Amino acid sequence: MKKLVLFMSVIFTVIACQTPQAEKQPIGFDISEEGVERMLYGGSMSTVEVWKSYIKAHNENDLEAIRSLNADSIKIWGPRGELIKGTNAHIEFLSNWFSANAPSWDSNYFIANAYTDQSGALREWVTSGHDVTLTVEGNKIKVNQVHDALISDGKVQMFYVYERAEPVSAK
Repeated sequence: MKKLVLFMSVIFTVIACQTPQAEKQPIGFDISEEGVERMLYGGSMSTVEVWKSYIKAHNENDLEAIRSLNADSIKIWGPRGELIKGTNAHIEFLSNWFSANAPSWDSNYFIANAYTDQSGALREWVTSGHDVTLTVEGNKIKVNQVHDALISDGKVQMFYVYERAEPVSAK
C-alpha cells in the first residue's frame, strides 16, 4: 500500500509539473491597415531595454550609439509630418536638431507589447511616454511625447512620435 501511495504521489507530481501554463492574456488589440483586429500581448522586456538605451543615447547626444541601434532601413514619422528614411538621414536630422534645440528627455513609462501579423511574424513594439525640454530661440519649452517603436533583432526598425505642448499653468 505504501508503494502504491508513493507511486501515485510521484505520478501526480509529474503530471502537475507538465501541465501547460495558461495562455497569455491579451492586453488589447491592434487594428491592421485592412481593419483586422489583432490581439496584443505583453511583449519582451528586452525590447524595452533597447528603447531605454536609445533614449539614453539621445539624451547624451551620442550619434554613434544611435546609429548602432538603428536598423539600416529605419523609418521615423515625426510629430509635424516629417518622414525620415534611413540611418544616415536620421543622424543628419538629429545632428541639426540637437544643436538647434538641445532636447532632453525625462521618461515616464515604457510598455512592451507584441502581436503576430498575418504572415506569422512576431512584431514587438515599445510604447513610451516622455517629458521633453527644448531650447527654442533661447527659451525653454516643454512638450509631452509618446513614442511607438518597432524593435526587432535588437535594432530600432521604425517609430512614430506623437507630441503635444505641455499646458501652461494658470497663475
